[in-house]
Amino acid sequence: MNIVKKTWTYFVIAVMAVICALNYELFVFPNRFAPAGLNGICTMIQYISGISVGYLSLIINIPLAIWVYFRVNKPLAVRSMVYVLVNSLALVMLNKLEVSRFAYFTENGTSTILGPLVAGIVFGGCYSIIVQCRANSGGTDFIAAIIHKFRPDKNIFWLIFGLNVVVAFISFFVYDYEIEPVILCILYCFMSSTVTDKMAKNVRSAVRFEIVTEDPEFISRQIIQRLHHSATLIPGKGMYLGKEVNILICIVNRSQVAALSAIIRDCPHTFAVMSQVNEVMGNFKKIDNKGHLEKQLLDQG
Repeated sequence: MNIVKKTWTYFVIAVMAVICALNYELFVFPNRFAPAGLNGICTMIQYISGISVGYLSLIINIPLAIWVYFRVNKPLAVRSMVYVLVNSLALVMLNKLEVSRFAYFTENGTSTILGPLVAGIVFGGCYSIIVQCRANSGGTDFIAAIIHKFRPDKNIFWLIFGLNVVVAFISFFVYDYEIEPVILCILYCFMSSTVTDKMAKNVRSAVRFEIVTEDPEFISRQIIQRLHHSATLIPGKGMYLGKEVNILICIVNRSQVAALSAIIRDCPHTFAVMSQVNEVMGNFKKIDNKGHLEKQLLDQG
């Protein structure tokens, strides 16, 4: 089973790498702007010299991957390098296949903004899946992993932000001293990071219920039997009447909110407060809306 999961995980990484390469060919290169990170620098070098981003990416990422492999995390380096290799090969092949006739761009520039919008959305979605595979897209991610290993106190966000600012600034001079490529770069960075963050939160998030009730045993049984989760009982006191009350704390999957709400409605003298939980760590089961344990398709090693 582990071999099947590992094989599937590497396959998913490879597919994401191909999609990202196609994303560059169809939406980034034709619209004359540099995306985020080291690939943005490679894109500008390609624009000036004609050398494919695929070759430039390998030149940058191979030494970084070797460093990460020996000094940081071997599985991370291997999985990330699979992405880099497939992505680089796909970029070279797509360039030779001349898929530019399918690319999106407008000669008069009236809809140029749609290029980085779509490119950012596509990359953000792919990147969130790559992260779930315990890999990254190389480049800046390798540098961030190295810095975090040796200086965990450093805020890597500012490093990535600073690099993206440099890419946006240089693009003004590379693309004929125009401000539009700078704006498109910023828009791409915003869209990709927003989509990545949104998808990551959807994967890790859950919902917390704080239930005040006179019948904690009944509600607990219903939660265990119907939702396959448990609850924590905390004794409390209502300050208005000075009455002893019971508080149940329960965390469920987002798909189970309606079911737990129905349980609470069926129980008299009960109310609950619901709040969003960004991430749950430890022994927490992912249950689908049919009450079945969600299968983990990707290898987490």
